Amino acid sequence: MTMTHPGLPYYWGLAVIIFMVVYSFRFLVLSSPNNKISRTISLISIPVIGSLIQRLVSSPWVLLILKLLMVVFFLTVIISGLFGTQVPERNFATVVTWNIWWAGLVFSIFLFGSAWCAICPWDAMAQWLVRRRLFKRAEPNNSLNLSVPSYLKSVWPALFLFIALTWLELGVGTTVNPYATAVISLLMVLMATLSLSVFKRKAFCKHFCPVGRTIGFYAQLAPLELRPINTDVCSECKTLDCYHGNEQVDPCPTSLVMGTLTQNTYCTSCGNCTQSCPEQNIAWRLREPSVEAIQTARPHWDEAWFMLGLLALTAFHGISMLSFWEEWLMDTARSLGDSGQMLISFTLGMVICFVVILGLYTLFVVLMRESTKTELNFRRSFSSMAFVAIPLAFSYHMAHNLNHLIREGAGLLSVFSNPLGKGTLPLTMMEKHQRHFDMLISQDMLFSLQALLMILGFAISLRTIRHRGVLLMSDHTKYWGLRLSPIIIFAVVITGFHLWMLMQPMTMRM
Repeated sequence: MTMTHPGLPYYWGLAVIIFMVVYSFRFLVLSSPNNKISRTISLISIPVIGSLIQRLVSSPWVLLILKLLMVVFFLTVIISGLFGTQVPERNFATVVTWNIWWAGLVFSIFLFGSAWCAICPWDAMAQWLVRRRLFKRAEPNNSLNLSVPSYLKSVWPALFLFIALTWLELGVGTTVNPYATAVISLLMVLMATLSLSVFKRKAFCKHFCPVGRTIGFYAQLAPLELRPINTDVCSECKTLDCYHGNEQVDPCPTSLVMGTLTQNTYCTSCGNCTQSCPEQNIAWRLREPSVEAIQTARPHWDEAWFMLGLLALTAFHGISMLSFWEEWLMDTARSLGDSGQMLISFTLGMVICFVVILGLYTLFVVLMRESTKTELNFRRSFSSMAFVAIPLAFSYHMAHNLNHLIREGAGLLSVFSNPLGKGTLPLTMMEKHQRHFDMLISQDMLFSLQALLMILGFAISLRTIRHRGVLLMSDHTKYWGLRLSPIIIFAVVITGFHLWMLMQPMTMRM
């Protein structure tokens, strides 16, 4: 018997709908925005803790200790998956990877931006294997140091790998297969190691890693950024140690120059720039959340497709956990003669989800171009408005993951105490029911947080439309809100669909 989580109550759904209507009306009557730069607060300027923060981020030892801890967790996942019980809810590999890490990763971005990339065990192990040093610059660095070919110098590889990872996760069922979870984890290390062995710097992090690129785009909404303390110091810098590194510190892994950095997308928070800057002119600072997605991030064709792909994959995760999904798969499989794991039917459903969401977006962009009479070409318009996908995907991703994190995080202590799951049996129905009562927070609190996340995502998406849309118009002083109504409708449709999915019973992951 399959256990399900209860859906969001109707009164919360109604509250979100009322907000969407009121906020959309307010949006239509607002005056044209002025793209002013948001205020920021440097963390090192905060009394008492400012100097401590600066010492922590400029020391390689803090990051090294955190990397070692993450590698220990990662190796435990590998050993548990390969040699432990294959009962997924009793195995450290599946529980920690899919219920805790993958579900909680999105929330870490909301608070700390791309900080996970700084302590990523895949990259840490690859670096130690290739460069044979725990930290400090390695010369020679045992890499061929080849330039990334032009056809790979984009985020297309990361998007294709993300699609493949989702296909394996949901289609093949790696989330409930400890052995497969361990194998995929090892493959990620292998890809990171091969990339570091062949290409300059860290091409895997910038172009290939589906997790890293997801973090990078979501980090556009984060309230933290790593930036210069004084931009005048950077403008007068002749050595560019933040880019080239120095005798002790490696160069920026994704080839960024701190003096010209305006977005978090490719910053991995590795700390190289804070450690190498001779003027100690780089620090973390607080900013207005989501300011990059709303107005400062630059649009690119490949990045637009990744953002929209992220929206489609996030929606597909939700669809695949609804009660009707299994019935649809079986009916489709019978029609197609698809036997075995119904992979053809699953792939068809995944393709349909992509086509519908990307098709809707394309249609509404075409309608918006007609209403705004923009002089920009279609490709530029398509890329500029794609930023609306980030808050829509992120808000639903967090709301969806809250169910896994809060409802299925119970019993974690038993998995940590017996990571291989030796001598354990599958969860009984009584134990599964008990987990509904052992939630980390109350169910009412969970529902209120999910509704709040949907409200925030919709509000940020409309602010993004407002700021990005007026740049497409030759005359943005007259009826600008109505002229952007096609993209507003797109945000309403996607948010409404996400809300509907949250209101349905959701199948437990394991």
